[in-house]
Amino acid sequence: MLSGKTILITGGTGSFGNTFVPMTLAKYNPKKIIIFSRDEMKQWEMAKLFQGDPRVRFFIGDVRDRERLYRALDGVDYVVHAAATKIVPTAEYNPFECIKTNINGAMNLIDACIDKGIKRVVALSTDKASSPINLYGATKLASDKLFVAGNSYAGGHDTRFAVVRYGNVMGSRGSVIPFFMSIKDSGVLPITDERMTRFMISLEEGVELVWHAFEDMEGGEIYVKKIPSMKVTDLARVVAPDARQEVVGIRPGEKLHEQMISAEDAYYTYEYPQHFKILPVINNWSSDPARIKDGQRVPEGFVYASDNNTEWMTDAQLQAWIDTNREKIGKI
Repeated sequence: MLSGKTILITGGTGSFGNTFVPMTLAKYNPKKIIIFSRDEMKQWEMAKLFQGDPRVRFFIGDVRDRERLYRALDGVDYVVHAAATKIVPTAEYNPFECIKTNINGAMNLIDACIDKGIKRVVALSTDKASSPINLYGATKLASDKLFVAGNSYAGGHDTRFAVVRYGNVMGSRGSVIPFFMSIKDSGVLPITDERMTRFMISLEEGVELVWHAFEDMEGGEIYVKKIPSMKVTDLARVVAPDARQEVVGIRPGEKLHEQMISAEDAYYTYEYPQHFKILPVINNWSSDPARIKDGQRVPEGFVYASDNNTEWMTDAQLQAWIDTNREKIGKI
């Protein structure tokens, strides 16, 4: 599907973009991948990695700027929307800025994609959008609703929108594994709560979920990948077995457990071998055979959360992942 096509990724200099670009170049050989982001230094650093590859282009811009989006989307076939203000405490203390990027930016992109005739758009979401308790999660829930409704908003246009949702990305910038690794020599690791659990997904698995969404989507689906969970105390023990764990309390807006499908979503959710799909509640799309395909409806009251997960990552599995990825942990 992506072979020979032009793809634009908003927020493309982030952790996801740095993995999506080389994987997509290798698997699909697209005509062009355009990195759209507002950080010129990150673009400069990323450009050095792809120097001499004419398929990779860079475009300075902000999703808050609708006119700039229109210019960037000229000739584009597919879009991945990864741009977001996503650090939970930052959003709590800078709510206006978070809303401008995560909600207004989503609206700008939807309008621009419809008007420019983009074929398909996949937006990245987060576990925090399911039953949100912090502003970041609330803005991403609003963003998810906007992209789902964008399929109706498009009217007679052919543009289609879908969403992918996943939790803690292992080893990404700002995540807990590189943080613990950076301070393990101090002998003390801060634990917010001994009961805390998190989903564990690699960046590569996130990219593969986006590829699947592009191939499978009819429009309006929210894709949730099946991934293992791990207790934060176990994660800390693997990273620094000799360090003491000190409980410091949950931060503002932080959840004890991650949730990706709520009981309210369950009525519209279908299960597949490797993922779930939450179907749209509007326009009777949740009963559309083309969207359901071979999925099985989940039980009433089903909740997909990191504490009730049936799959758990072992210490050995995490250690093997760290050993394999040590050089790039925290760098992308």
